[in-house]
Amino acid sequence: MNVLGNIIWIVFGGFAIALEYFAAGIAMCLTIIGIPFGIQVFKLGTLALLPFGHRSVIVEENRGCFAFLMNVIWFFIGGFWIALTHFGLGLLFCITIVGIPFGLQHFKLMTVAFSPFGREIAAID
Repeated sequence: MNVLGNIIWIVFGGFAIALEYFAAGIAMCLTIIGIPFGIQVFKLGTLALLPFGHRSVIVEENRGCFAFLMNVIWFFIGGFWIALTHFGLGLLFCITIVGIPFGLQHFKLMTVAFSPFGREIAAID
């Protein structure tokens, strides 16, 4: 199911979303200040490319003052708008029964887009 879900996801917009994340990550990595944010955008891009079979895991040793501060800065830079976009797309997909799995993936992306620092992407066994 994960392979089929990822193929359908890529065909119907997942590739475009991931490409936007990767382009934004490259643009952020052009400056020294933007490198930590660019790395987090690449994390979002990899999850946006193949969301089925992967999940976001909060890593306890990465949770701290730095992660909190960077998440606050991320929120004001654009994390709120990215999360809001995924929330809207998730609601839009959940209107139909067929779209519910894709809407749930957008909700998963929303949580990562809201606070990406201190999280890792892990495969679901």
